[in-house]
Amino acid sequence: MSFRTRVAIATAVAVAAAIAVASVVAYLAVRSQLRGQVDDALADRAEIVSGIPIGVVRTREDQFFLRIPGPQLGGPGGYVQVFGPEGAIRARGDDVALPVDDATRRTAEQGGSFYSDARVAGIHVRILTTSIGNGYVVQIARPLTEVDDNLDRLRTILVLVALGGIGLAAALGVLVARTALAPVRRLTEATEEVTETRDLSRRMADEGTDELGRLAGSFNTMLAALEDSARSQRRFVADASHELRTPLTSLRTNIEVLARNDEMPPEERERLLADVVEQLAEMSELVAELVALDRVEDGEAEREDFRLDLVAGEAIDRVRRNRGGVTFVPDLEETVVSGVPGSLERAIGNLLDNAAKWSPEGGEVEVRVGSGEVVVRDHGPGIDDQDLPYVFDRFYRAPAARGEPGSGLGLAIVRQVAEAHGGEVTAERADGGGTLIRLKLPVVQGNGAPAG
Repeated sequence: MSFRTRVAIATAVAVAAAIAVASVVAYLAVRSQLRGQVDDALADRAEIVSGIPIGVVRTREDQFFLRIPGPQLGGPGGYVQVFGPEGAIRARGDDVALPVDDATRRTAEQGGSFYSDARVAGIHVRILTTSIGNGYVVQIARPLTEVDDNLDRLRTILVLVALGGIGLAAALGVLVARTALAPVRRLTEATEEVTETRDLSRRMADEGTDELGRLAGSFNTMLAALEDSARSQRRFVADASHELRTPLTSLRTNIEVLARNDEMPPEERERLLADVVEQLAEMSELVAELVALDRVEDGEAEREDFRLDLVAGEAIDRVRRNRGGVTFVPDLEETVVSGVPGSLERAIGNLLDNAAKWSPEGGEVEVRVGSGEVVVRDHGPGIDDQDLPYVFDRFYRAPAARGEPGSGLGLAIVRQVAEAHGGEVTAERADGGGTLIRLKLPVVQGNGAPAG
């Protein structure tokens, strides 16, 4: 059984139960009203009869008959009977006696009054028994035939209305289920389409703020996350394939030359071996940078508050060991930021390494940290104006840098780290020559919340 069918059945059952309850309540209310009118009429008649002296006529058959006035203007007087020490005393001409039970006798002895139903001579009647003192009670009965007929007709009408309502509820249940579950059906179709086509760009319309709207929004968020993950994986594979193709080809060529030529002069063999070692080192560095870039985009590491100036100092120490021909001039002010220390240390190291690479022998690289900003300035040839917009793109290398070693990923990693931490990185030509790069990050205030 489909979910839509279950919803339709549940809706129909709920509406049917509501109609049944409403019908029962309406029937009981009408029944109480009609019988209440009969009871009120019996009480009025009993009050009139109790206030009139009752005359008793004895007949030859030792029967006693009542002399009581009839109802005013021919109104409903009811069937009157008096019960006392002599027994039941009926009105003249009436040969049907009302039932006398223990409750009637107790009422004659102790007083009070009560209503009861009985069937007299095949007729359903309502009886009021009330004490009039001296051991006598007055019993006044009225037929309930008219009331019963009205209630029978009302039952028939309510049953027909209930059946019609149940049928209408079933039809409306199907319509409501179809309308309400339309977003779920579309979501199911979209899921099946994504499963079949592997197209993660599919999105659902998420209008509204109800549960189905939020479900569609969550589905779109999930698809967006999957699409970003798949795009990152494809880009990683493409980048790795693109960048590893050339060094692998060169490495393979050099190894094949070494393997085929046994009589190669020692100097040539040493040169080729040195090329192989250098190419392997470049490949290792390239793979490490690709993995680092992919991890930055995925945001795997957990964030924490840390001193940016201390991380910058560690990066300076690491790069200084590898770039002995360049002097680093630090100006580090205490600054607390929130993020991943390892990622920022690598990003700052990439900035320092890039600046050292373009600095002249014996040149200086100025490093300043303060107010959530890392500023790295070198005194090299600087970046051409036409290259400035692209220096942080993946694998972009300016014409002047294409003959230099490197993968073109160092500054791209810096931008990815900055954006992952809610910051930015910019490059500009410095006054007096060289390049100035600013890495800006949100600082952490005293309460641990990042400042704007």
